Amino acid sequence: MISKNQIKFVYSFGKKKTRDEHQLFLAEGVKILRDILPYFEAEFVCATEEAYDEIKTLTKAHVEMATHAEIEKMTQLQSPPKALALLKMPQRKLDFTSISKSLVLALDGVQDPGNVGTILRIADWFGINTVLCSQQTADVYNPKTIQATMGAIARVSVSYVDLPSTLQTLKDQYKMPIYGTFLDGKNMYETELTSNGVIVMGNEGNGVTSEIDKMSDHRLYIPNYPVGVPTSESLNVSVATAIVCAEFRRR
Repeated sequence: MISKNQIKFVYSFGKKKTRDEHQLFLAEGVKILRDILPYFEAEFVCATEEAYDEIKTLTKAHVEMATHAEIEKMTQLQSPPKALALLKMPQRKLDFTSISKSLVLALDGVQDPGNVGTILRIADWFGINTVLCSQQTADVYNPKTIQATMGAIARVSVSYVDLPSTLQTLKDQYKMPIYGTFLDGKNMYETELTSNGVIVMGNEGNGVTSEIDKMSDHRLYIPNYPVGVPTSESLNVSVATAIVCAEFRRR
């Protein structure tokens, strides 16, 4: 039996303040839980009768039996899922030496939770294990972001940092090239790309900040086709991320 207080408590994790205070995040839906529940410590798990047996196999935590009506009051989704859980946020420490040898994504003020989640999914697909986020980037633990990651949150390490300072350290002390993405940059397909470095994706409306622009070693541009013919002003940031990551991995 799930109490009214428990229901209110779980629902409150739609707010960042609650998530930060308790260091927990809400994961919703059987598919998402199937992907991530084995990798996180669970504080609370519940499932309807039809999903109960499967969810129990995914965690050592106690699983509460819930009615559809109870889950409807706890969920952030428009269509109530058959299961949901409160999971502990991982405490990860950045290892500059380790990440300096690999490809890293940096999000400079990406504000849409769906875009952030999709970018994590893209990072996971292309074997990019570290994503650095500016403090202005949407919360990775927003329920909408968690949904959009499609389970990638279990495999991709996300750190919120002072992005200009962190990039400067990686550039100066660890010799990592910084690749910014710009509408007035150089054709990406004509630019030499390295197997390690930081790919910076900017805000949906304003792009990469001027501070990070100044420290970029390479200013990349995804050319439109055919050249010289009017097209859309820009690409969605998650679409652009996928194109850039694919080209880095193709080289």
